[in-house]
Parts: sequence; C-alpha cells; structure tokens
Amino acid sequence: MNISSGVIWEDIVGYSRAVRIGNIIEVSGTTAMSGETIIGEGNVYAQTIFVLQKIGRTLAEAGATLQNVVRTRIYITDIENWKEAGRAHAEFFNNIKPASTMVEIQRLIHPKLLVEIEATAII
Repeated sequence: MNISSGVIWEDIVGYSRAVRIGNIIEVSGTTAMSGETIIGEGNVYAQTIFVLQKIGRTLAEAGATLQNVVRTRIYITDIENWKEAGRAHAEFFNNIKPASTMVEIQRLIHPKLLVEIEATAII
C-alpha cells in the first residue's frame, strides 16, 4: 500500500509519503514543510516536533502508531543543534527507544529546512 500526502513532489520525484508492505511501514524523509510554509523557521526543536507529528499522522494512515517505530534516521544541517533535535525526538520516543541515527548533512532541499527524519515501523 502506498500512502500519499498529495504534494506535487510525489509525482515529480516518483515517491510516496510512506509504503506499507505486510507489517512493515517505511516513512519517507519528512521535513517541516506544510504546503509551501516552513513550520518553525530557524528553530530545529520546533521543526523536529512538527516532523514527528507529521510522521505520526502518516503512520496512523498506514494503520500504525509511533509505538510501532523501530528505527529513525535524523538528518540535521548543523550538528551543533543535536541537543534540540534529540530533545524533541525523546519527547516522542523516550519510552519506545527505537534504533536511531543522527548525521549532519550539508543542506536539505530548502535552505530554511534544518532537519529531515525517516522512520521504519513494524506492526
């Protein structure tokens, strides 16, 4: 099952917001974009919160919850901000404690985006 968010980029790039095959759900890289608006501009904590909420909604559409997440991958444009991103991640996953990776990258698709997160869930 492919899950779409309806943004034009899905057809342009050829991807889905998430894909569920059997009991596995892979959520694509998710940023703090809401339509054309960047949520939490200049604030990695606020962006991370928004991203994780967005991932939660996507998982719900696929029949899962954040409790089902077994892996996250966090891409951050400035590793000096790791504590803010980590604090937001812990607010969602402190009791779940999925495997996780955080790496610094040079940039994301828009210069005002500070973090992008992928997630894997198993139901």
